[in-house]
Amino acid sequence: MNRETLLNASIMNKMNIVKKVLTILFVVCCSSFFQQIGAQDFICKSPDQILHLSVQLKEGALWYSISYKEATILEESPLGLITNVSDFSRDLRFVEKSERVVHTNYTLKSIKQSRVDHLLNEVVATYETPRSEKISIIFRVGNNDVAFKYALAQNGETARCIVEKELTGFKFPSFTTTFLTPQATPMIGWMRTKPSYEEGYASDEPMGTPSRYGLGYTFPGLFHVGDNGWALVSETGVGSLYCGAKLSEGTKEGLYTISYPEEGENNGIGSAKPGIALPGETAWRTITVGDNLKPIVETTIAFDLVEPQYEPSKEYTFGRSTWSWLLWQDESINFEDQKRFIDLSAAMGYELVLVDNWWDTRIGKEKIEELAKYAASKGIGLSLWYNSNGYWSDAPQGPKNKMNTAIARKKEMAWMQSIGIKGIKVDFFGGDKQETMKLYEEILSDANDYGLVVIFHGCTLPRGWERMYPNFAGSEAVLASENLIFTQNANDLEAYSATLHPFIRNSVASMDFGPVLLNKRHNRTNDGGTIRRTTETFQLATAVLFQTPVQHFGITPNNLEEYPAFVIDFMRNIPSLWDETVFIDGYPGKYVVLARRHGNQWYVAAINAEKERRDLKVTLPMLAEKEILYYSDKKDRSPQLNQLSISKNGTITLSIEPEGGVILTTQHQHAK
Repeated sequence: MNRETLLNASIMNKMNIVKKVLTILFVVCCSSFFQQIGAQDFICKSPDQILHLSVQLKEGALWYSISYKEATILEESPLGLITNVSDFSRDLRFVEKSERVVHTNYTLKSIKQSRVDHLLNEVVATYETPRSEKISIIFRVGNNDVAFKYALAQNGETARCIVEKELTGFKFPSFTTTFLTPQATPMIGWMRTKPSYEEGYASDEPMGTPSRYGLGYTFPGLFHVGDNGWALVSETGVGSLYCGAKLSEGTKEGLYTISYPEEGENNGIGSAKPGIALPGETAWRTITVGDNLKPIVETTIAFDLVEPQYEPSKEYTFGRSTWSWLLWQDESINFEDQKRFIDLSAAMGYELVLVDNWWDTRIGKEKIEELAKYAASKGIGLSLWYNSNGYWSDAPQGPKNKMNTAIARKKEMAWMQSIGIKGIKVDFFGGDKQETMKLYEEILSDANDYGLVVIFHGCTLPRGWERMYPNFAGSEAVLASENLIFTQNANDLEAYSATLHPFIRNSVASMDFGPVLLNKRHNRTNDGGTIRRTTETFQLATAVLFQTPVQHFGITPNNLEEYPAFVIDFMRNIPSLWDETVFIDGYPGKYVVLARRHGNQWYVAAINAEKERRDLKVTLPMLAEKEILYYSDKKDRSPQLNQLSISKNGTITLSIEPEGGVILTTQHQHAK
């Protein structure tokens, strides 16, 4: 270790000590976050004292409410569980409570912010039934986040239970509007693959509006509480020990409750209700709040509450990838076309190529081994697609029956490891039952043993998985870019949908959307199929707006010849990992301006979903007094690149064309 390294390490160590001392002083000096109200009711405040969580026990039932800056976000909402052995929803008696400060401090390169360091105030409140059966609720409150989960004790010899119902509710004021996506009916859709978590969103709907399928809504759900603020409701910490949940149909009075999977999911196999070994815990329920959208976009609560479930078998690297299937579809799954996309990744300086479905029969394992060697010779790694299916859909694509059983899975992964495969994309899951969550976890754990990065498609929302499973890269769980090829309607709504994701789906987890489709027509020869409505600059901006550590970009070999060098150079230099994310401006479904930092390099991306040009005056302190590159759209909607000087106060007016985009970056290595 050289002198400079030792000096840097010493400085970092001293800074960490100072930080810990300041944290302790902050906790000691600030007024108490816990306020007792009577014998059994209490208020838990955020570290900055602005967010208040109130908990009450009234006539044996538990209720909570949330206010932010003294404005109501959640009205009195129910708490409680009913299990097959105990009823924790009524006749409860307060037992005890404890308080502490939780210092959340970790690094994680696969999420929107590589370093997280903040405080959560915790209260653990314990109650019991008339039969002395105990339940505790663990509450944690940050400056913009409330989270809680239930902890069940073992009562006598009973060491197991089934959770029949969770009463947890979210009661919003009557003037609240919603941004929600519906849960699909099991075993419907293409080849009976739903729910695949690829439904559209409805914006600013009144509460109580029936969902499309009548089964409630997929997490996360965004709520606009009028002038009081915003709330994002979700869950985290779901692995093999619990099921995934959703929001119920809402009432006109504004109450949404936790709802468990449908019996018909995964072809009816497995219980729709979670089983818990006692003592045991449920998943975390999370509510992120603010008087504006900045805390919603920037929250890390999904990762703050969980811990790694296993040690990484190696230091995992992520990166950028091309894939032929998106625009060239099934016909491209052949040896020569895959070589062309390896060459494309090499030309772009990317790290990966994804070989999608049918490779087992259309290329074969021997030729895949040859492809892997060819890719390695160019410094490129291969990822392979797999069907998750054992029995829960009719999806025909192969390889099949390789990921759903431990014996087949480990044999397949050992082969992949032997030829240098870097990762897998596993598709077509069919629900949120505990048994399905167990399969996700088993695939991830086994893949870690063989050094494989994992991406899921046709799948559920990841719930803290980036931190729980170090080889997890991301999931689809969104109406992703493949739909731009399938339907014109998806293209007509592309800008609208893209301005939703940073506020909702991508706010809580990595999102493998597959962005940046530069073809004007969505087919192999760029002369037929569906028509792209958005501009090229809009497409480039989505490489910044959509976050996931492995980005599967939709560029194709012809794009290298069809667009100005500055467009291709932008895509050559765009990273897939971010150290910081800052919300600048926006409204879901209308427009968004977002800044992300990689190292000392800032990218500010803006898109406009509306039919008229939007002129936005924004302040960008990260770019103040800097010479920047400004990507925008000409009047004919073609891309242009200019150089600008940002003022001392960082203020600039952005002119964003309809369904167009703007990008600002301090990078100076693009060709004009």
